[in-house]
Amino acid sequence: MRKRNTESLGEALRQYFEENPFFRRKIAESRAVTGWQTLLGSMISSYTTNIYLRNNILYVSLSSAALRAELQMAKDRLISKLNEHAGMHVVNDIVFR
Repeated sequence: MRKRNTESLGEALRQYFEENPFFRRKIAESRAVTGWQTLLGSMISSYTTNIYLRNNILYVSLSSAALRAELQMAKDRLISKLNEHAGMHVVNDIVFR
């Protein structure tokens, strides 16, 4: 016997995460952190030693002082691009260390 209201596991999970705002926000935060390498490329990512998000602030540890100064000047654009990549507003500020 075949059930009439069947849906794929992927569809059920997608629907569950869309309906649960906590999980939706956590997934967006994860996308913002992983989006760093995607948006900035492998060259800048090679100078990134640690990256994490806490209290809507993205902390990025860099091994190059010159790169830190360059990224500091482009901070506003980076925040908007990371939020766009995440799909919702999850990054309010970036701290370069």
